[in-house]
Amino acid sequence: MNRFPNFGPVPRNGGFRLKDSWVWCGSAVEDPGKGFHLYASRWRKDYPMFEGYLFFSEIVHAFSERPEGPYRYVEKILPCMPGSHWDGRIAHNPTIVKWKNQYLLYYIGSTYTGDPTPADQCAADHSMVDRIWRKLCIGVAIADHPGGPWRVVPHPVLEPRKDNWDHIMVTNPAPCVLPDGTIYLYYRTNDGTRFMIGLAMSDHPEGPYQRFDSPAWDDDCKIEDPFVWHDGNEFNMIAKDITGQLTGEEISAAYLKSENGHQWRSMGQAYSRRITYDDGESVTLGALERPQLLFDAAGNPRMLFAAAGDGCGGFWKAHNTWNCAIPLIPK
Repeated sequence: MNRFPNFGPVPRNGGFRLKDSWVWCGSAVEDPGKGFHLYASRWRKDYPMFEGYLFFSEIVHAFSERPEGPYRYVEKILPCMPGSHWDGRIAHNPTIVKWKNQYLLYYIGSTYTGDPTPADQCAADHSMVDRIWRKLCIGVAIADHPGGPWRVVPHPVLEPRKDNWDHIMVTNPAPCVLPDGTIYLYYRTNDGTRFMIGLAMSDHPEGPYQRFDSPAWDDDCKIEDPFVWHDGNEFNMIAKDITGQLTGEEISAAYLKSENGHQWRSMGQAYSRRITYDDGESVTLGALERPQLLFDAAGNPRMLFAAAGDGCGGFWKAHNTWNCAIPLIPK
């Protein structure tokens, strides 16, 4: 596949929403003959969108008989450990993949002591937010069925490395299962000035993961939220293009390819934030981020799930967020 598929009409009432909650992320998997399981993040809407996720984000399970939804809330999945545990207070960024005969749910987690900063003080005082953010690590839960139950691996599978280029934080986990079962785990980090995509690999979801010495992406073109898959011939990535240097449009999605999974070349824009609903209305969303794909039986991208927001651009300015389910049409 040399070009990313086109968007089809987006079901107006599809995807996943929760009243009075911020909803972000959203990764789906098929339960053959029954329907589709979606794992997404949600948190309290009385807090600002960004600061709120670092205090309250939970990963929840939703279900629909149809891939486009609408998805119905089923249950909270994470966090499920005591508050003192490394992921005891928040869980975020879920991505589900099938590995052999099991299902892997990767996520980020963190914890903190005491009460969260009051909502009306978040914008003025980021000290607690910064402390939580710097403690983010990547974890994984494992299940024999796409709807769970989930066994949470008690330790992080990836943590920041002291005195290295990924020492500040690790986030945005993007697992890619190769045809031989090897797991390539991509993640985003930054050193205060640059956004970088790191890569670790393992033959088992619980690890250990061996990291590459250098980033898989380290460029002035800032990308994050990678989603990576192997099509049997090469690696493919879609990622949020923060500044628009790769795509010509800020916070749209870039499409990249790689032969070895470590050196990447840009293929231009994967898609814009402009969508057309099934009633004919076209809109440019304020945000369309955290892309996740659902594939058909032949391994072709079937649906794009993305964190959507209204407003005039970027999640900072959103008034409402939801998971948007977008049918894909091959070019």
